[in-house]
Amino acid sequence: MIKITQAEYLQDKIIQVHFSDGSWGDYDLQPLIDKQSSLTKALESEKIFKQFYLEMGALCWRNGLELGTGNIQDKLKNNHQLHHQEKVA
Repeated sequence: MIKITQAEYLQDKIIQVHFSDGSWGDYDLQPLIDKQSSLTKALESEKIFKQFYLEMGALCWRNGLELGTGNIQDKLKNNHQLHHQEKVA
């Protein structure tokens, strides 16, 4: 099972995520926040947005929002934003 191993705030509503399979990408959460669900509305606040953490390989916030690896990887791949670490011999 692939997990998120590292997440770093970049700017605006973008978090760079690194996965256990060596892939990575810059995940823009603004489209998700724009949906204005009860869980994503709180992320409009930059202060709250930056309080994300990793739990069991998922991207989480204290309000209960949890984003799994598969969904994030799929969105990055579909937008041609999923990068793979080059293997060095």
